[in-house]
Amino acid sequence: MATYRQTAGHFIRRARTNNLTTVHVPAVRWNGPTQPADHEHRWNTARRLLHDDTLKPEDRLAGLLLLLYAQRPSALHRLPTEDVEVGAQEVRLHLGNAPVQLPEPVAQLARTLAANRKGHATIGALVPSPWLFPGGRPGRPISTTQLTQRLNQLEIRPNQARSTGFQLATEIPAAILARTLGIHTDVAVAWQRISTGDWTNYAAEISQ
Repeated sequence: MATYRQTAGHFIRRARTNNLTTVHVPAVRWNGPTQPADHEHRWNTARRLLHDDTLKPEDRLAGLLLLLYAQRPSALHRLPTEDVEVGAQEVRLHLGNAPVQLPEPVAQLARTLAANRKGHATIGALVPSPWLFPGGRPGRPISTTQLTQRLNQLEIRPNQARSTGFQLATEIPAAILARTLGIHTDVAVAWQRISTGDWTNYAAEISQ
């Protein structure tokens, strides 16, 4: 029963809201971002990933995409190399419908990884890996579990992606956030509400 405690709690609370039961279960404690220290740790970790050349480039890029672009391991692990567009002056990455122009040195990390994957076959494979983050098995991407473990070793937790999303929601409209990061519009709107971002005036100006 303890295994399904959280799921059961959500179910019972929803039933109580709809007057289907009188059973009461306390809400699960919020473990998301709660104080400025969350953002301070996020930026300190991002700086390390940007400049520490002793770390693996794939770990650096995955961590930066989580910390700066609110991407979760479940989305990152299946990024194909073709989603990296390398131009003469810029590098764009497709996370959602709208490509994101990567700043340096993030762009160089993406450029290097894409080139290595396209130019060299991984161990045991006869052709180059189509994945930006390949796994141990030829032709397969890294698993979400493996990627999460590697990020954990860098003191990066998946829930920090949500913290990043809350921060971005205070800076850009929900529709643009959803299209750029590849998340559902409802999620972007929820992030915006939680982060108290207010784009009502912006929408009014655009409509005029």
